[in-house]
Amino acid sequence: MDVDTRLLRSFVAVAEEGSLTRAAERLFVSQPALTRQIKQLEDRVGVRLFTRSQTGMVLTAPGRVLAARAPALLAEWDRALGETKGAAGRAARVLRVGFLASAANEATPHIIAEFARRRPGWRVEMRQSSWADPSAGLADGGVDAALLRLPFLGQDAVRVEVLFSEPRWIALPEAHPFASRERIPFRDLRDEPFVAAPHRTGAWRDYWLAADERDGHPARIGAVTDQPDEWLSAIANGYGIALAPESAARYYARPGVTYRPVTGVSPSLVGVAWPPSADADPVVQDFVRCCLSSRHGPQGETASLRIDQGETVTAAGGPGYTRSNGAGACPSQIRREASSG
Repeated sequence: MDVDTRLLRSFVAVAEEGSLTRAAERLFVSQPALTRQIKQLEDRVGVRLFTRSQTGMVLTAPGRVLAARAPALLAEWDRALGETKGAAGRAARVLRVGFLASAANEATPHIIAEFARRRPGWRVEMRQSSWADPSAGLADGGVDAALLRLPFLGQDAVRVEVLFSEPRWIALPEAHPFASRERIPFRDLRDEPFVAAPHRTGAWRDYWLAADERDGHPARIGAVTDQPDEWLSAIANGYGIALAPESAARYYARPGVTYRPVTGVSPSLVGVAWPPSADADPVVQDFVRCCLSSRHGPQGETASLRIDQGETVTAAGGPGYTRSNGAGACPSQIRREASSG
């Protein structure tokens, strides 16, 4: 009997969320489509996996057995697929690098240019990830290395070198009463509604809600997003405010959103990360060296970056370097919440 991994992923999402509605939002599919997928999986394995209750979807005894094993099966498949694609990349002389948002800011083009100098004939393929995967593809083997914001879920399982830190600021709607302040103590913001990353991002979500710096005040969540454009729209529309790196004011300037310095929160760290299996990979280690050299090197080079979806952009050093995926936010993709945590 063969089972599509897509069906297993749908099963795991429902098992973890305990709700078809939340699982459908997580998977970006309609609830009827997800219901059909669960029924299809149950027909394939020949047992009932869930029962419905007033509180949501409850695993049956067979469902609990599958729920205990399915995540490891999917993780192993993702690793195998990632290694297969990595081998193909080596043959094509392509290094796959995941990143979130603005990657390593203005240092990014210097890193790419330095890698091109060290590895003539090689190309860096930059793959942007949504905030739903703060590892930017590293966790499932989809990339060879990644430029990331720390901390992130699964960080202990990979190698990380910190490249630099920058202050965290607050992003506010322009009409917010605090928008006219030059600097805002975080204690004044603790009871405001925040725009948050999805629950499943764990430590990443907690960090950008400043969960450890709230002195016991629970976070109020006004909206949940996992893409920069959705995040900006949620803030501009007044659903909430959000902590952001200082550089967001340069990379994500938008009418309706203003950024202000915040006191009372720790700075954001940017690092390069790679899997332990790449410790002996000379190409990955060359990329890591290029990242480390960016801590002290020039940032004026220009390099061509190949974006995962076929888009090619020119990355130039300096404050003018920006990148957007060109997609506007769809209101249905911004999930509003009225809850704590």
